[in-house]
Amino acid sequence: MIKRASIEEAVNMGGGILRLAPCWVPRSFMIPGRRLKLHPDDLYAFGGHRGGINERWFSSTTKASNGPETLPDEGLSYVKTKEGESFLLKDAVEAAGDVLLGSDVMEREGGWNLLCKFFDNLGPIPHHMHQTEEFAKLVGQKGKPEAYYFPPQYNQIQNNFPHTYMGLEPGTTKADIRGCLERWNRGDNGILKYARAYRLVPGEGWQINPGILHAPGSLVTYEPQVNSDVFAMFQSEVDGRIVDWSLLTKDVLPEHSKDLDYLISMLDWDANVNPEFASTNKTFPKPVKDGEEMAQSGYREVWVTYGTSYYSAKELTVLPKKTVTIKDAAAYGVIVTQGHGLMGKHTISTPSMIRFGETTEDEVFVTADAAKKGVVIENRSSTDPLVMLKHFGPGNPDAAPLVKG
Repeated sequence: MIKRASIEEAVNMGGGILRLAPCWVPRSFMIPGRRLKLHPDDLYAFGGHRGGINERWFSSTTKASNGPETLPDEGLSYVKTKEGESFLLKDAVEAAGDVLLGSDVMEREGGWNLLCKFFDNLGPIPHHMHQTEEFAKLVGQKGKPEAYYFPPQYNQIQNNFPHTYMGLEPGTTKADIRGCLERWNRGDNGILKYARAYRLVPGEGWQINPGILHAPGSLVTYEPQVNSDVFAMFQSEVDGRIVDWSLLTKDVLPEHSKDLDYLISMLDWDANVNPEFASTNKTFPKPVKDGEEMAQSGYREVWVTYGTSYYSAKELTVLPKKTVTIKDAAAYGVIVTQGHGLMGKHTISTPSMIRFGETTEDEVFVTADAAKKGVVIENRSSTDPLVMLKHFGPGNPDAAPLVKG
């Protein structure tokens, strides 16, 4: 376990900002979309039997839930120091969370309760849901709301199915979905005929609450969410690939693994058949302040994830040859999506290709104190904007006015 003194030293040397190494996660039931900049030879770095790497997790203190062969540190982010040393961000939060997040957040949350990722698929994911707190806690996990944003810099190619099925058509009955589960072993169980697909648009997003069925499409998706890997697949076949029943029941108590009525009860029925689903759940960027004021200062910042107290996210663009100081009310993680420059003491840049196991300059973690004091960000390009996504954990005071009642 990393000692508190070592964490304080790393924070001080980095000016309140920590460099993070890429954290790659495979999924056995998906085909990688090949847009996360990982070298093609490394897409199956965990072994072909584990599936291809189609996710990159950011600022993660959450272990992946990938079955019995999941590695001890799979899904966990490493801090990289200038001396070439490394330690888990999870261990750092446990040893000195007040230094990283603030004593108020540690008292309220007990840790960094956020999981954020890019996922990148060639085609769609099976229609699935994430359990509510009520059902997740029965298996020792957290309920999981999540949000989507589609960064334009990663979506120049939209792959095979840039649509997402979300919820169920109004008028669908529980008997209809029960019939789909009864047909599980006949190939395609037909659940998508009860769902509605929405075209995905780069630069826009969605909010998906627990209990809502969704089948994310083939855009690279930036996904802030509660730090839980709980889910249940409700579609038995996708793109010709069979989905095992165990992926429906992996987060269900054994005595309910064949109880179809129980499985259906995990769905938030009213939210799934909501006739105003798009207007209720779709999100568009919201400027953090007056646009002209920001432009005169050399930047543009928008909320891309908002409306819930569980998490929030911003997209910050610093214009060419500009230097800005940006203040935030809480600690946050960063992934740079375009350009290069300086962030505090750290060089930041967007790589064109990454080898598995290499450290990059596109990901950092900003401590609460540094965020509140203000981070100096310099765009060193004369032509290219410097763009980054910033993910915040629960209770970000700046995002509070946007939380829906």
